[in-house]
Amino acid sequence: MLKQESSQVQALVARIQGLDHERRKALFRLLAQKGVNLARLPIVPLTERDGLPLSYAQQRQWFLWQLEPQSAAYNMPTALRLKGQLDLQALRSSFEALVARHEPLRTTFVVQQGQPRQHIHAQGQIAFVREALPDADEAQLRAVIGEEVQRPFDLEHGPLLRVKLWEVGQAEHVLVLTQHHIVSDGWSMQLMVEELIAHYQAYCQGRDAGLAPLAIQYADYAAWQRQWMEAGERDRQLAYWTGQLGGEQPLLELPADRSRPALRSANGARFTLALDSALFASLKQLAQREGCSPFMLLLASFQWLLQRYCGQSDIRVGVPTANRNRAETERLLGFFVNTQVLRGYVDNDASFIDLLQQARDVALAAQAHQDLPFEQLVDALQPERNLSHSPLFQVMFNYQVSAGETGLAAVLPGLSVEPMQWAMATTQFDLSLDCTEHPGGLSASLIYSTDLFDAARIERMAAHWQNLLAAAIQAPHARLGDVPMLTASEHQRAISGWNQTGRKYPGTPYVHQLFEQQAARQPQAPALTFAERTLSYAELNVEANRLA
Repeated sequence: MLKQESSQVQALVARIQGLDHERRKALFRLLAQKGVNLARLPIVPLTERDGLPLSYAQQRQWFLWQLEPQSAAYNMPTALRLKGQLDLQALRSSFEALVARHEPLRTTFVVQQGQPRQHIHAQGQIAFVREALPDADEAQLRAVIGEEVQRPFDLEHGPLLRVKLWEVGQAEHVLVLTQHHIVSDGWSMQLMVEELIAHYQAYCQGRDAGLAPLAIQYADYAAWQRQWMEAGERDRQLAYWTGQLGGEQPLLELPADRSRPALRSANGARFTLALDSALFASLKQLAQREGCSPFMLLLASFQWLLQRYCGQSDIRVGVPTANRNRAETERLLGFFVNTQVLRGYVDNDASFIDLLQQARDVALAAQAHQDLPFEQLVDALQPERNLSHSPLFQVMFNYQVSAGETGLAAVLPGLSVEPMQWAMATTQFDLSLDCTEHPGGLSASLIYSTDLFDAARIERMAAHWQNLLAAAIQAPHARLGDVPMLTASEHQRAISGWNQTGRKYPGTPYVHQLFEQQAARQPQAPALTFAERTLSYAELNVEANRLA
């Protein structure tokens, strides 16, 4: 776009921003009648950089934070182990460059005239803390990481990025970055690490990082998103989702080890598994034959597993989408990710191929309507508000493709970088299945609420899921209700072990002998009553002996 045209569009956007809601809506309606599609107009930077509205996703995060300001459920951490000679000044300068480049890293949230607004600081403050931890073993190190990433954020005062660096040995450090979800998402975290490495390498070599300037910032996108939705896109996409999900929003009732608490906490744990590489290769081949992606196949298998556990046929699963369909947003940090609710009907009389085709159709239709903010969908459907569970869905499925961990060491000469894992202790849902495809196959994690489930139940569930996947390969056209889910040992225990109910009883004394013993102990106690007559044990014993 020419500079003059860009200035004109920028001025137009500023004037539109100055209108009240009703006038903006009327203007958008008029533009639509004239054939102007706001989705095709470029997103331009706003001249005003303070007091800007939140995006729809941020608005929900703000609401949740006000309910539970001490919760760490929406903290987003990344941990890296650094081995080699670390240049501390270059590292600190790299973070300063990141904060200067990306406005969300220096944004806090305030209330103005009763509405939450973004306050973008001209200069950001970095919570950079360095600490020595030379004698800690691996368990202690992971424990302190867990404590760090679970510290809550203050959205009003910030900062919303924390950097903690532990010196754990000679030429060895652990770097932990923690952000609040209101200014970040998974894509942003990966992008931030990439740019951090680029800045660090540039500082060490005395050159510029060479990153292309950002045409817009997240706040510009948030303002554009609201205008686009108000122009009629919200109504178009909402019509699809309300028709797809209907008026009833049933709760998915998985069998649990404990009753659902009245107030859901964020307490959680993770069970990780690696899918057999040969099995995953066969699953990918099956998906390809049916014109589906691995995502669609694994989603269908997860819906099947949930149906077998809860007995409900209407299965609704939350699925995150990157929501970066605009070229301007690809290199931005911010909370872009959206959540869709994918609905599946699991019929015991259908086959896995039928279920797979249904998952394919639902996923493709959802992709064509992926921009409606989840918060708008919740507001429209008005599900029963209940603090014991999340609205519209209680389980989530996430699928991503990773290029692997190669390349980090190559871009940092003299310093190797290794991503770290630790026991996650928070979850936003009853259950989530995270799948990551990598060059070696597929790794998966079941993240579960410890308010509801014990580790043993989740471990069994993981085994059952793998059994269903194997069955999908062996008999994809078999009736779903006929496919066994139990492991061989569970089947043997259910059929044989639990039916070993025989008991040995002593041959003597016999019943009449036990009666005589009771008659001797309590001869006058009532033994038999009929109508108006009662016989004692002694009297009944005499009558019985007379008959004998």
